[in-house]
Amino acid sequence: MSNQKEKTLINFKKAQSLIEKIIKMIEKDEYCIDIMQQNLAVLGLLKSAHQMLMENHLNTCFKKAMATKNERKKQEMIQQILRVTKLFNK
Repeated sequence: MSNQKEKTLINFKKAQSLIEKIIKMIEKDEYCIDIMQQNLAVLGLLKSAHQMLMENHLNTCFKKAMATKNERKKQEMIQQILRVTKLFNK
């Protein structure tokens, strides 16, 4: 596993841990603002993980696809990137 993927995995594990904490906070009926702050921390970790995944994809799979002469493959890869970017920005 690459160093980049290890960092991404760490972010997902941190987010998972925080989600478990949020669930417990809700079950204990803790203060809403405290729960929202933890939720924002999870969102930040997930956005960061997404960015790392995108960078890795662009530097590996995308770069390899763009180096080929297969125009169909290139267009498919571009469409995939656009689709993921559109979903991310919703």
